[in-house]
Amino acid sequence: MNDFEAKNVLVLGGSRGIGAAIVRRFAASGANVGFTYAGSKQAAEELAAETGATALRTDSADRSELTATVAARGALDAIVIAAGTLVLGDPLQIDADAVDHMIDVNVRAPYHAAVEAARRMNDNGRIIVIGSVNGDRMPFAGGAAYALTKSAVQGMVRGLARDLGERGITVNSIQPGPTDSDMNPADGPMAATMHSFMAIKRHARTEEVAELAAYLAGPHGAMITGSMQTIDGGFGA
Repeated sequence: MNDFEAKNVLVLGGSRGIGAAIVRRFAASGANVGFTYAGSKQAAEELAAETGATALRTDSADRSELTATVAARGALDAIVIAAGTLVLGDPLQIDADAVDHMIDVNVRAPYHAAVEAARRMNDNGRIIVIGSVNGDRMPFAGGAAYALTKSAVQGMVRGLARDLGERGITVNSIQPGPTDSDMNPADGPMAATMHSFMAIKRHARTEEVAELAAYLAGPHGAMITGSMQTIDGGFGA
């Protein structure tokens, strides 16, 4: 596969889980890939050695640090914003600082990163944000704050698609359902409950989400913009 030969791609939050699968997919297709990480230094170094991608220590909650990293990559062909965090709990008891940090990482960071990328992005570039099916549906208690962040991503994607469309830049969200990762393992305590909501009763593989990202970033995705591409096994059906 060389469908992204010499393309300049940045993956925010690329050291583990869905982000790491996306790094592998683009690197295997010939792209010049950079990816950010925050706390997973060893995982980032191992992924960089495996793929030839460049690991960039960046705190997505720090706007100045984040935008500097994006700017330093120059004219991007694609940015995939996969960095995210999950806080669940009773809204009457949940730590307010933890909620604010989640909003910083899940909402403010994607907006500022996307805008900074667009300043230099090549025409017909791609902006992809990893959202969640919980932006559409929250079927259990304790997820209000998380769902808020993922619904906010939807509005951002629709608006930026309008703002950047004249340059042929597409802006889309991928909305995974339960996906086998450190954040939501397929053998975790919530697996059976989540599968009960699904038509296809298993967690998605991170590689399946990465393939959807590659499709949106490739030539076949040129007319897909302002959309929420849900990949959830029917979780939200």
